[in-house]
Amino acid sequence: MKEAIEQAYLATCQGYSADRVVVDPDLNGAYLLECKRLGLEQPPASLNKALLNLRKSGHFKGQKHTTKRTTFTDIDSYQFAAEMAARFLERQHQVSLDDILCDLALVAEFDKRASEIAPNFSVLQYRWAALNLRKSKHLQPELLAKVAPPISVMTFKVGYDDLRTAVPNQQGLYLFYSKSGTIYVGESENLRKRIGKHLDHSDNKGFAQWLWQFGMEDLFLEIHLLDAKQAKRIRKALELELIRSRNPMFNIQR
Repeated sequence: MKEAIEQAYLATCQGYSADRVVVDPDLNGAYLLECKRLGLEQPPASLNKALLNLRKSGHFKGQKHTTKRTTFTDIDSYQFAAEMAARFLERQHQVSLDDILCDLALVAEFDKRASEIAPNFSVLQYRWAALNLRKSKHLQPELLAKVAPPISVMTFKVGYDDLRTAVPNQQGLYLFYSKSGTIYVGESENLRKRIGKHLDHSDNKGFAQWLWQFGMEDLFLEIHLLDAKQAKRIRKALELELIRSRNPMFNIQR
């Protein structure tokens, strides 16, 4: 299989890296078709992951097939959207970024979520931004969340959703964010009640001032529902992990 994967890649890469072939829809489509032509019957996710694993093992190191670099000048405009989309799917499905980018259904959901946060960019740009974040160690695993995973993860466009009824009366974590970054992270025994207080007049002065200045039209809310039996200390620890990982504007780092 290794030889066929390499052959399919070299036949379709057009001078680009293995990473680019996995995340570029056009190159990836050609690569998967070539894999099929060569008799590989594995699902696309397996074929893509096999190519990534070859690259990670150093299999292509020293070869001269990669002649083109992938760069985008406006990555700051959508990099945070890529981060939030990747983080959402990591929590919702308990998967890695490689799993997301290699699986055609998961990466389509990633594209949709990233474009909702920062619209009008290509799917290649969102995917490449996520890869760059991982390579620069800005997508480090949130380990406690893997030990105590949420039972559900949900997102809302605050300016257009009636959160008074949409948010469940359950315990969990919440994140307010815009397309430029995470604004505030919190936890609550009753998410609906707590979110309602923020929207009426947040008790965090910095966040309240932000809402007064910018409004809710471009504001998003992500909530992580926790099992009703989950202890308060675990909820607090999960909140602390989120604050350290997401670096929100109006939380104090501890």
